[in-house]
Amino acid sequence: MFGRVYLVGAGPGDPELLTVRALRILRRADLVLHDDLVPQSILDLAPPDAEIVNVGKRCGKKRVRQAEINARMVAGARQGLAVVRLKGGDPSIFGRSGEEIQALREGDVAFEIVPGLTAASAAAAIAGISLTQREIASSIVFLTGHQASGQAVPDRVALEDTAGQTVVVYMPGPDYRPLQARLLSAGIPGETPCLMISATSAESSRVRRATVGNLAELQHTSGPNILIVGEVTKLARGGRTVTGSIEDFQPRTRDLSRSLVT
Repeated sequence: MFGRVYLVGAGPGDPELLTVRALRILRRADLVLHDDLVPQSILDLAPPDAEIVNVGKRCGKKRVRQAEINARMVAGARQGLAVVRLKGGDPSIFGRSGEEIQALREGDVAFEIVPGLTAASAAAAIAGISLTQREIASSIVFLTGHQASGQAVPDRVALEDTAGQTVVVYMPGPDYRPLQARLLSAGIPGETPCLMISATSAESSRVRRATVGNLAELQHTSGPNILIVGEVTKLARGGRTVTGSIEDFQPRTRDLSRSLVT
């Protein structure tokens, strides 16, 4: 009897930000194949007898090859197991889910995709801003700092019209100089404000304000990091604008109900 594979988004890392569907599926998992960025507090929600395997890839270092992950999912489902492929953020945004979906289809394995809260939304919440805002930003572009070839992005095609849009760059580091050069070459002015948000749901969350022109001066932190570029970032922390300098400020914290407060 065949089981089923669930491609589940774990969100930015806070168990409180899991969807109800994700929590229900995780609690009945037989096998959990998780990424590096999924914290132990979320893994602890799986049943005590579930097999939990770290198959993460981070900073270019691969713990398990993608082909092995695909094979493990298919084999588990064919054994009748409830297999949870647990990914940070949302599975469909820079999560390599397309390759895994293809492998599951080729293996004739039933699967379900469970969306999760993506890092861009969590980062904006930490900074206290909206990614879109009337008369400031009516569109959003999601980019990754690395492609399969290892080359940095973005390119001119993605950013040919930067007016009125917010640009979010996932995995921007560790060296911000190539990213800065590509943003400038794509036509984004050096004075454009930006925010670098680290550890989007942890107690150690950090927000740094800069401009595209001095982005390369930011020191790399262990992260994970996400970069938000655009005029909406001026509104972080009450709208104070810092031009030509780098500012580090503490994000909003939570009260006893674990909701975001000023």
